[in-house]
Amino acid sequence: MLKIGIFGAGHLGKIHIEQWLKVEQAEVIGFYDPDDANAIATTQRFGITRYTDADELIAACNALDIVSTTTTHHQLGKKCLLAGKHLFIEKPLANTLEEGLELVNLVHEANVKCQVGHVERYNPALQALGEQPIHPMFIEAHRLAQFNPRGTDVSVILDLMIHDIDIVLSLVKSPVKRISASGVAVLSETADIANARIEFDNGCVANLTSSRISLKKMRKMRLFQRDAYIGVDFLDKKTEIIRLKDEEGDESLTNFPIDLGNGEKKTLFIQAPQVPATNAIHAELSEFTQAVLLDKPVRVSAVDGYQAMDVAHQILKKMSIHSQTHNV
Repeated sequence: MLKIGIFGAGHLGKIHIEQWLKVEQAEVIGFYDPDDANAIATTQRFGITRYTDADELIAACNALDIVSTTTTHHQLGKKCLLAGKHLFIEKPLANTLEEGLELVNLVHEANVKCQVGHVERYNPALQALGEQPIHPMFIEAHRLAQFNPRGTDVSVILDLMIHDIDIVLSLVKSPVKRISASGVAVLSETADIANARIEFDNGCVANLTSSRISLKKMRKMRLFQRDAYIGVDFLDKKTEIIRLKDEEGDESLTNFPIDLGNGEKKTLFIQAPQVPATNAIHAELSEFTQAVLLDKPVRVSAVDGYQAMDVAHQILKKMSIHSQTHNV
């Protein structure tokens, strides 16, 4: 049985607590939140114990879930890892690259499981791709949200785009070669809308756009590769795969014969895989539980979380340089 403690009972923290209470082989020991009013409401709603001492909560558990503000990730994560506890930590891994790297090293030294909460990896629309061969050469992603004051303490890059950065890095198995980016602060003190172009050594290019000042929500990614197009709608949970092949049509799929000229003919296969009705947060917490109990690898490691942070901060740096150039 995994004895879990939660740091942070804000909006996302409450969602985590709710899902932890449904995870098999997990026992919620309690939570820590310095806000008295919020802590009382959480205790009343879920009937779980509030700890007022972080060290006591850590000692009572064998794994901790950090869902507090990003600025607290390093301090709390370090406490947990030095105590030899397994760790689930929300994205981004830490507030700075230096803090993130220290957590990565501490995970290695403690020899414990550490998973970063890049929940879109568990989005059922992405999961619906299954074992489909994915070798993208061009990726386009749009992640648009309506304005919400919560989360504007950080740039839209660390707030929204980091989801797509993590997914792209997991799909493109190649080092990053070059990054260019631009962004604008419209309603807050940090960038509210941004675009980044990430070029990889293998020739793949990812064009990412994120905004938190849109009139409508959108979370879509399109992948283009040799003889195939893959569309993933993370918001509406839909997946589409279009492949161009030499063979005859498969009656189980929608297909269209295409004459390419010069006597060359191919078939266009259109597939809409069934998207399972799953809760992504429940799925990631359940898989983390099994990783700890069965000593299995986690899907999104501390190294993965750090690499996403690294690219995100490179984008922020490029945006800063671009802004300074235009202000001259």
